[in-house]
Amino acid sequence: MRTYTIKIGQVSTYLEHFEKVGLPIISKYARLVGWWYTDIGELNQVIHIWEYESLDDRASRRKALYEDTDWLEKFIPIAFPMLEKQESKIMYAANFSPIK
Repeated sequence: MRTYTIKIGQVSTYLEHFEKVGLPIISKYARLVGWWYTDIGELNQVIHIWEYESLDDRASRRKALYEDTDWLEKFIPIAFPMLEKQESKIMYAANFSPIK
């Protein structure tokens, strides 16, 4: 699960850029489980979950993404200046979790 805190006033711009540019690129390397943005509590955050088979699978797919020219040239230069901070968590589903 990854949480980004977006600069104040930039959430809608970030969401639009991610949907139009980032999502088609990253979707070549990972499966999106869910994407949310905050409205109550800590504001200006987007939270997303991506599915990987294992940590090794994640590492190899992320490496490929970070070598993708479209990601490096079309997404990163516009998206990253809008970010304040990033938090990443690796989570494992419990046996009873509806999302595996």
